[in-house]
Amino acid sequence: TAIDKAIDARLQAGAGADAEALRNLRGQVSIANAKIAYRRYCETLEEPRWKALADAGATPQRLLWASTGTKDPAYSDVYYVEALIGPETVNTMPMKTLAAFRDHGRVGTSLRKHPVEAYEILVAAQNLNLDLDGVTKALVVDGGRRFTEAFDELHASLAAKRVALLAGLPPRTSAPEPATA
Repeated sequence: TAIDKAIDARLQAGAGADAEALRNLRGQVSIANAKIAYRRYCETLEEPRWKALADAGATPQRLLWASTGTKDPAYSDVYYVEALIGPETVNTMPMKTLAAFRDHGRVGTSLRKHPVEAYEILVAAQNLNLDLDGVTKALVVDGGRRFTEAFDELHASLAAKRVALLAGLPPRTSAPEPATA
């Protein structure tokens, strides 16, 4: 979404000769980035260092794709969910997206498809001066803040319920809406 916003801003400002290339990258950069991250993850699991850890009982941490609901109405409501399916991954999504995926989503190992194309997309983004590194850093900071806020809200809710129970009061039955990352 953040890269698409940068693309849209460039297009609105008049991208000239880059306009068509920018339009072709909409909705592609984040998926390409995830595919490359997934490929690197799979490669790590094949390295001797990891295999030695696995032989000693270590289990891999799964990759997490967080809040993969589609925000742009130009895309399918299951666009990102379908694109980010692969073994050893976890995908969190809004309930609306989960319902849509149950209704008409397609299951497949899409993260393993078209790895060369994923690299080409990121090279094109770099050649068009889209700041993927800057966007990624900002998203990591923002995501960390949002997860921290959600955890703090959960902790506060549990603490309030504990106090109410200890005081003999009926606990609050509704929790605050969780923050989304």
